[in-house]
Amino acid sequence: MTASWTDISLDIDDPVATITINRPARHNSLTGRTLRELRGAFDLAERDPRVVGIVLTGAGERAFCAGVDVAMLQGAVADGPGSGGADGDGWYGAFPGDPDMADVQRTFTWPMTIRKPVIGAVNGVCAGGGFILAMACDLRFGSHSARFDTVFSKRGIIAEEGVSWLLPRIIGPSHALDLLWSSRSVAAEEALSIGLMTRLTEPGQLHSECVAYIAELARNASPHSLMVTKRLVYRHLHQDLGSAADEANALNAEALRRPDAVEGAMSLMERRLPRFGRLDLGDSR
Repeated sequence: MTASWTDISLDIDDPVATITINRPARHNSLTGRTLRELRGAFDLAERDPRVVGIVLTGAGERAFCAGVDVAMLQGAVADGPGSGGADGDGWYGAFPGDPDMADVQRTFTWPMTIRKPVIGAVNGVCAGGGFILAMACDLRFGSHSARFDTVFSKRGIIAEEGVSWLLPRIIGPSHALDLLWSSRSVAAEEALSIGLMTRLTEPGQLHSECVAYIAELARNASPHSLMVTKRLVYRHLHQDLGSAADEANALNAEALRRPDAVEGAMSLMERRLPRFGRLDLGDSR
């Protein structure tokens, strides 16, 4: 699988795909082209059987993603949302919704629909649309230089693209309101303490920690189980306990008939690591 990118890079080193927003001179800010390339890279990584998990990060040491490029914001102010901005491409509605995940398939929240684990490696400023993108990752690892800014209230706009749904579920409603109201900057240590960040890494070890986490999943976990569990966690945020338990039990009964369940039991009895097959998702959706 090969592709030519302008704004991002994709590197696959079994079992990890690393996708990097590669606009460091612009603090890895987003244009319509950047977003399209990100979707294309995630699609390739999701369908590659070598990939157990995906790391999303920003190039350089200053920013994960500073949000929408200022030139695009200027276009939106002049012409309204969906305007062309500098590169002739708006960001609102840039990607038609997947009918199967229409409630979360949006411009910044689509990492939740990716069928493999996604870790946001926050290596600096994480603001605006970049903040939403990081919140839509399954886990967020950060370096000590990580800094989170919602920015919306300071720009006279509303917390958009579902972040008012996401953020309270990650850090609780009071912390969410604090960050969305104040638009204050949250440093790495506070982000870890309130649950905004999953893990704080030592300097220079952010990417290697993400890789090590995914490698551990690849050694010990069934990729099929990872995929189904991710789907259930997000689906069950909308459901009551009884219906969620019924669905999980039905899917577990199905899983017990799969080769992974046999391999999991055999590895326990033989006291060895399991040897699970990789996911070959092909063109399925």
